[in-house]
This record gives sequence, C-alpha cells and structure tokens, in this order.
Amino acid sequence: MPSVQPDGEPVPEDGALPAHALAGAADRPLAFYLHVPYCAARCGYCDFNTYTTSELRGSGGVLASRENYAEVLAEEIRLARKVLGDDPRPAATVFVGGGTPTLLPPADLGRMLAAIRAEFGLAADAEVTVEANPDSVTPAALAALRETGFNRISFGMQSARQHVLNVLERTHTPGRPEACVAEARAAGFAHVNLDLIYGTPGETDADWHASLDAALGAGPDHVSAYSLIVEDGTRLAQRVRRGEVPATDDDVHADRYLIAERRLSEAGLTWYEISNWAASPAARCRHNELYWTGADWWGAGPGAHSHVGGVRWWNAKHPGRYAAALAAGRSPGAGREVLSADDRRVERVLLELRLAEGCPLTLLRPAGRAAAERALSDGLLRPDAYADGRAALTLRGRLLADALTRDLVD
Repeated sequence: MPSVQPDGEPVPEDGALPAHALAGAADRPLAFYLHVPYCAARCGYCDFNTYTTSELRGSGGVLASRENYAEVLAEEIRLARKVLGDDPRPAATVFVGGGTPTLLPPADLGRMLAAIRAEFGLAADAEVTVEANPDSVTPAALAALRETGFNRISFGMQSARQHVLNVLERTHTPGRPEACVAEARAAGFAHVNLDLIYGTPGETDADWHASLDAALGAGPDHVSAYSLIVEDGTRLAQRVRRGEVPATDDDVHADRYLIAERRLSEAGLTWYEISNWAASPAARCRHNELYWTGADWWGAGPGAHSHVGGVRWWNAKHPGRYAAALAAGRSPGAGREVLSADDRRVERVLLELRLAEGCPLTLLRPAGRAAAERALSDGLLRPDAYADGRAALTLRGRLLADALTRDLVD
C-alpha cells in the first residue's frame, strides 16, 4: 500500500459504482486482494500501510484489532457483494498481503477466504495466495493454511546475508526462508515464491550471488527480485540522509539485475514481468497478471485499492477509521477516480510494457510510435515482437524501461 493516497472524488456511502463500471463485467476476470495491516515490527525500508501493536494502542485501532480483524474484513466482502449486485463472476484469484498476514491464526485467514466463497464463490482453478514472513509460520500453521484453501505462498526472503538483513531490519535469520520452502512443499503447496531485494546499502556482488544461490537451492517455482527503493519517511531514508549507510546506486542495481537474469534463467526460471521469474507458465502469479492486464479487483482492508470497470478507489488507511465506517454501515472508501479512455490507455502501456509479451503498438499515439521506432533501432525492443505489432522489451530495454515508458505514452 502506498504511503500517500491520491486525491479523488468522494465515494458514495453505500459504495455504489457508476453503471458503466459494471457494464460487460461478466467478460472480465474478478480478483480479490485482502490487506492485513499488522506487523510484529516495522522494517526500516518499508512504507506500506502497516501497523505494530504499539502504533495502534490508544489510536482507535481496537475497532480493527488482530483479534476481530477477520470479521471486520468479511464485512467489506459482504459490502462488495451488495455493490456488485448480481455479478455472476467467481473469484479467479485471491491474494492476502500485508503487513504480515500470518500473524493472524490460519483459522482467521480461513474465515476471510470463506467470506469470499460465501458471497462470490471461487473459480474451480482459483489461485489463492498468502504472504508470509519466514519467522511467522510453523509447519503446523502451513498445513492449516493449505487445509483452509490456500494453494500458493510467498515468503519474504530478501537476502541470505545477515548484515544485509540487519540493514533492512528483517527479523528472520539466514536459512529460515529455505526451510520454509521445504515446509510449504511438505504441507502441499504446489506454488511457492521467494521475494528478494537487491541493492541494499552494504550489499556486495558476492552477497547477491549468495542470496540467489540460497533461493534457487531451496527449489521455489517462482522468484521475485526487486531493486531497493529508499522511500521518503522510512528509517532507512533517515539513515541514508545522516550518512550512516551509503545511498543506493543505479549502476549497481543494473548490474545486480543482470546477475539475477543470468542466474535465474540458467536455473530454468523465465522472466515474464520485469521483476518476476517463473519455472513454468503455471507457476506465474496469476493475481499480479490480472493487475498488469487491467482486470477487475476488489481490495479489502485499510488502505487497499480497488478497480472495477475503469473506476479506481481506495480505502481509509487507518484500521480504526476503516472499521468504524463498516460498523456504521458505510463504505470505507476514502476517495475514488473515474479513469478516462486515455488514462486507461496510458496505464495499459505502463503495465503491459513490463510484461514479456509487451503491449500492442495500437496503444501508442504518433509521438509514442515514433519513440518506439527509435527504441527498436537502439535495441530496446524485440524486432520479432515488433513485426507482430507489439512493443516488447529486450534485456537492455528492461534496464531502461522507466525512461522508455515515459517516451511511449506521449
């Protein structure tokens, strides 16, 4: 969840959507994101919408405490049913993120999933993911999560080196994420992801190689590798500003990305989105693919964002305000925006260009098409995809994707 929410128009108290947002809904996939905002401790680099127990104490957080959170969130799922009316779509994917969802008992996460089953149903092949910190699960908890209906799990590994974990203020120890993969497999999870972060201050190439070795040795079928972004307002940003740790370096990030691409591809994982590699098409994160391709999703929980038919809205960030709105029979939405046709075009370029398949050239206006021609000549776009009417990135193009995207959306 972003630390600063956008401006927007008010959300109706009943959460009602414009009629055009629901038109043709049956032809689009429907996903659910469930946000659990609790963490045992705040990591120094994190600016997500999360809260520790001490941060909520005395601030109205009792209205959405860990103990009653499952029922509070289920109330928003029931609101979603009312807003979407007789929408026939079952949930194609469910993703429970945070925060640290596995701070809640598996039974509570199961109750949240049960609310979706009761109100919408789950598609027969639904992907149901839960995020977990390596030190927040046990073999018994993993078995209970699998029994509840989760079939994909994502562990925040970040690094295999203790000094890197210390800078990030991660609380697990090296080796624990790899053990979690084995425990998840034993519990029956078919799909397991490990999240890695590169470019942490003080990390060396050798450290990054060690992290990739450890991750690949654990045998996940999916790896996400993200460059560290030092967000304003975080403890890490304060440490960089004080000179306690060095600032991150774009050239180092590029080198680490190339290392990741080489090592992961050699191990049989193929990139399908700039920061994501999968062992097979079935191992891809289908939930994220729905985000990247403009599907409908309902985000439930404090600060969660939703999108249905070109209308985007976001919930109140604080758990107390979020829960109070639902208790009063109101939508917890804090604001929304109705996307224009060109807004949606731009978003498609921004998101689909990150995918291995790329974006249709028909989305580009004349200036963007001219920029695409230059990018093709510069080796940033694949000639084979271009001949088929798509702008798809080469490896060098991936390194320069942000700048190239700005040119293409003109």
